[in-house]
This record gives sequence, C-alpha cells and structure tokens, in this order.
Amino acid sequence: MDVSTHSVRGDWNSLARNYDARLARGLALAGGKVIPSPQTTALMEAVIEPGDRICIEGNNQKHADFLSRALAEVDPAKVHGLHVVQSNIALAPHLDIFESGIARRLDFCYAGPQGLRLAQLVKAGKVEVGAIHTYLELYSRYFADLTPRVSLIAAEAADRDGNLYTGPNTEDTPAIVEATAFRSGVLIAQVNRIVDKVPRVDVPGDWVSFVVEAPKPHYIEPIFTRDPGAITDIQVLMAMMVIRGIYEKYGVTRLNHGIGFDTAAIELILPTYAEELGLRGKICRYMSVNPCPTLIPAIESGFIEAIHCAGSELGMERYVSERSDVFFIGRDGTMRSNRVFCQLAGHYADLFIGSTLQIDLEGNSSTATHARMTGFGGAPNFGSESRGRRHGSPAWLRAGQEAHRQGMPRGRKLVVQMVETFKEGLAPTFVERLDAWELMDTFDMPLPPVMVYGDDLTHIVTEEGIANLLLCDSLAERAQAIRGVAGYTEVGRKRDRQMVEKLRARGAILYPEDIGVDKRLASRDLLAARSIKDLVRWSEGLYAPPARFKNW
Repeated sequence: MDVSTHSVRGDWNSLARNYDARLARGLALAGGKVIPSPQTTALMEAVIEPGDRICIEGNNQKHADFLSRALAEVDPAKVHGLHVVQSNIALAPHLDIFESGIARRLDFCYAGPQGLRLAQLVKAGKVEVGAIHTYLELYSRYFADLTPRVSLIAAEAADRDGNLYTGPNTEDTPAIVEATAFRSGVLIAQVNRIVDKVPRVDVPGDWVSFVVEAPKPHYIEPIFTRDPGAITDIQVLMAMMVIRGIYEKYGVTRLNHGIGFDTAAIELILPTYAEELGLRGKICRYMSVNPCPTLIPAIESGFIEAIHCAGSELGMERYVSERSDVFFIGRDGTMRSNRVFCQLAGHYADLFIGSTLQIDLEGNSSTATHARMTGFGGAPNFGSESRGRRHGSPAWLRAGQEAHRQGMPRGRKLVVQMVETFKEGLAPTFVERLDAWELMDTFDMPLPPVMVYGDDLTHIVTEEGIANLLLCDSLAERAQAIRGVAGYTEVGRKRDRQMVEKLRARGAILYPEDIGVDKRLASRDLLAARSIKDLVRWSEGLYAPPARFKNW
C-alpha cells in the first residue's frame, strides 16, 4: 500500500466539526455571540459535553467567578465527569463541581484558600488529582496533552464582535485563549461591560465563541498588598542581611520577589538602608513581580527602573499608568500583564527570593504540610536553577564561581529562602523530614510535593544569619550550615558547633556581625513607609488602597 496516498486515520477534522456543532447549539439560545446572563447555565449545558477537559480562569488574582458559579448550577445528568485544568483553585464553586459530580479529575497549580477543603475531597474520593503543577508547567501542557476543550475566561470589556479588552489584569488569559481557540475549543468570556469599541484589543473577536456580561465585575484578589504596619523589627533585620550579604555582595540587578512581609521589608528599606550604603543604581534595577504597593518608595527613590508584572494589584491602577517608564503600558494608558512572560523573565533573572513553611536538612522546602494541599504556583519556576541560560551578569557569574569551583565554568542563579525559625503558633520552620513525604503517601502521589528542591537553593536567611549552600562541599556540610541558622528549633539545637565555626570561617555561614549589619539599627524606623497611608503619600495620591486596608 502506498501510505502517502492513504490516510491512516481517515478523519482529520473531527475537532473542527465538533466545535461547529457546539457553536450551533449555543447560538440557538440567543442568535448571537453575546449571551444574556440569565442564560449562562443553559449555554454551559449546550456547549459542554460529558468528560470534557475544561479550564475555568482562576488566576492568582482574576477569576471568572460568574461563569464558575454558572457551571456549578448545570444539571449533572447533562454535564458530568469533567477534567478541570486551571492554575488556581480559589473559590468555593471551583470545588462545588466536584462534590456534585460535574467534575472528576483536577490538574492545578495552587489552592491556597481552598487547600484544606481540597484535601478533604481527595480523601473522600471526590477529586482525582492528576498533578500539582507549576504555572509554566501547566500552561505548557495546554499546548500538548492537556488542551482545554472549553475555557471560561474573564475580561474587562468586550464589543459585540467579541473583541476583548483585559485591562491591567491579563494574567493567564493569553495562554488559555490561544491553546483553546487554535485547537477548535469553545471559548466563553465573562466581561464587566459591553462597549461599542474596546480601548485595546487584547483578544481578537474571532477567537471568542460567546460573551456574557456578568451582573457585577469579576473578582480580583489583592494578594500582593502588605501593610507596612505589620512588618516587625526581626523582618527588618533579615532584610538588612539580605541587602548586605546577598544583593550587595553579588550585585543583584534582575530579580523576583515572592509574596510576603519579609520581601516587603526589603523593598521598604531600599530608600533608606540601601541608599545609605550607596547601592542605588547597583542593585534591584529590574524586577519580575506584580505592582506591590510596598515598591512605591523604591520606585519613587529611583531604585527600580523597570517592572514586568504577572498581574495587577487593586488600587495600583492609576499609579502604574502614571509610571509608564517603569511598567509595561499600552497605547490606551493601562498596563497589560502576562503571567507566562513574567514567569520566564523571573526564571532567567539573577535571583529569586521567597518564603516557605518547611525546610529540611538538604534544603528542600515545601508549603504543603499535613492535611493541606496548598500547591506552589510559580515558585518552583522562579526558584529553580535556570540551566538553559547562556548570558552572563556579575551576580550569575559570581554565584557560578562559588558553585562550580572545578571543571567547566558556569553561571548560577541565586535562589533564596527567607524565613523565621519559628512560624505562628511556634511551629518550627526547620524539620528533619518534610510533611511532604506523608502527603505523598496519603494522596497516592508519585513524588513528595516539594516546592523548591535543595539542589536549586543557594541561600537560606533567618533572623540568626545566612547559610550560603554554594560553599558547602557535602550533604553533611549543607546540613550543618542549615542547622547553624536554624535558631532554637530542634534542628538548630543539634548543630555541631565546631563544624559551624569552620563553615563560618569559610563564609558558608554568615552572622549579622560578619557582614557589617548592626543589629541595634534593625527597627521599623528604617522603613521608608510604616503604614498604608504613608504609601499613599509616597505615590502622591495615585495609590488608592482597597477599603479593607484603609484605616484612616
């Protein structure tokens, strides 16, 4: 047989024909692309088929909440057995569909506010977890083996042709849309308003199947807002050590900050402490991070030259638009964020610094603890060695010299965990064995859910000091370096003091006095802003904090 003239499959357009059939069933409801909101659940029943793979846009901040609620109201006899592939499980309806049998299987990245309930549903056999992904990992699989058949997304506005304007919070939308639309998938968008002409076309209308004007604006969570009033003297001390012992030492200019009060403290002492050290123009020039309000003083002081954002932050819209030299602003005057590009920028940066809940003696860290499946979001991508990088920078090259002291010279990304030795409730951060091992067994996972692997980690910063793991020559030395900064935890009390002193002499352990940090100066007095109101003043009134953060 001449295989060149005979198709093995015989049918190469089944997805497109199936899409046409779904589209026809949906158009029969209203006769056009714009669907009245009361018919949204009926639309779902018309275009979603049992067993479909579906993405409900649930990002770090922006959520297709109206569409999510509408999906939870479909008849399980008509729509069931769905496979959900979405980055963030944040809202109750995201899990309601599993309790009712509408959905069965889940691939996700992060489930912070729903982590406990998710764990309970997994135990009850209501949810089959495919994997806990990183953001980039899940987005990549959209273009391989986890392409959504139907995607529910959120946008700021649409015109009647379906052209979408996503505004500042574009986030995951481009990855979801392109994977779905270009493999004959159904794309339903909830929008805050229908307009005659959108300010900027972020998604072309011919990619969009249906548009629904939601009864109220889609939900956005201000997860990057930290009140300076809650920053402690200990966090200021740790921030001082980071600036002197890592940022200044390596000359870190491109970096990503994780979410938290620890990194907020770093941001707020840049205009004071780092300025006194003469570091403006030498550190923290380019960042991959959301527009955190605690960055305002550093931006206004001339430290930060450019920021690319994964998403926006409520209340920062006017400030960001008025700082187009710093943020990536469209011709319409508003920011366009993009989580994929921001993750990539952070992956190839000089440094990632974040926090965690547990660290073991190899430096493995995790935010997955007993009975809670939190997930990791982007931290494993930001907090991993960028082995594909080939361009040099002083920070990358110096870290590489410490890491690769023999053989072929290479650079090395700095990956830092910044933690206090005890968390709330006096739970120790440092442990002999991660809870992740037990979670692996409890939930029948192929691997322990580790957020950042120890061999990717370069530094640990606590209130006691810095462990430079690059300068450890064995796992035994690495364990002692970690014990040397683990404070009065059980792990810290088991340190070999003689070995710790040898590591300290080598620079693998650094205490504040070793790097010129005066602990007597570590107080909130160093913060450039000590309240949300101070941040508003720094912004010249452009920052409009959400009501929950405004106490004046």
